[in-house]
Amino acid sequence: MDLQLAGNTALITGPAKGMGAAITLAFAKEGCNLALIGRDVAAIEPVAAEARRMGRTVTVATCDLTDTEHCQAVVDAATSAFGRIDVLVNIAGGAGPMGKTGWETTRHEFDEIVTLNMAGCFNTMRAVLPGMIARGEGRIVNVGGTFGMRGRAGRMAYSASKWGLRGMTKSMALEAGPHGINVNLVAPGMVAGERFRTKVLPTLAAKLGITHAEAETRHAEEYALRRITEDADVANACLFLASPVARQITGVDLPVDGGWAAL
Repeated sequence: MDLQLAGNTALITGPAKGMGAAITLAFAKEGCNLALIGRDVAAIEPVAAEARRMGRTVTVATCDLTDTEHCQAVVDAATSAFGRIDVLVNIAGGAGPMGKTGWETTRHEFDEIVTLNMAGCFNTMRAVLPGMIARGEGRIVNVGGTFGMRGRAGRMAYSASKWGLRGMTKSMALEAGPHGINVNLVAPGMVAGERFRTKVLPTLAAKLGITHAEAETRHAEEYALRRITEDADVANACLFLASPVARQITGVDLPVDGGWAAL
């Protein structure tokens, strides 16, 4: 299927590594030019270089996503460089405190992750939407998480931030829909990336006295499809929702987790 993304400009936050890099390069492969923003420009540059080798035009800018004025300035610069922003993909976010109950979580820890995971997306959406509204089209994809669909003990602050992002996504979809703009959310489950291999599996293996391979099997058995999500699975979901072929889909939460959150 032709996703009809070739020639579009996608502004992507958090493109430097792991799932973010995979999503970014998937858009490049589909023919999108890229405006890449994040805190660490040096970490983004290798991804930008790979996209340029595909023949794409790419800009890279540092951005504090929690700063409303900084986000506006970066979006304005990207719009000036490319003429328009067709797609916004909000990947950047944080994990917050792990293994803490709600009453053990400090106010600072709570505020920090909620600000990053919610206000960061709010700031970029707020900045790109006027241009999209003026053209009468545009697509926004926010990357949330399945802990924002079912909750998770020991991850209260993170879950709260992702639940809030879902509400923001749905409200923005209702507000922007009459202007021809789609706003959706992709919710990855556990992804077989660096953190999964170096932290999650070793922790579970040590706790249960089993091998890493056995720990991976234990994780997979939690999902209907009995397999762990890969970066490419999340990237494909983002591509679909960001493309014109998904023109009649807006305000949805799409879990990409092998059937953990929805079943």
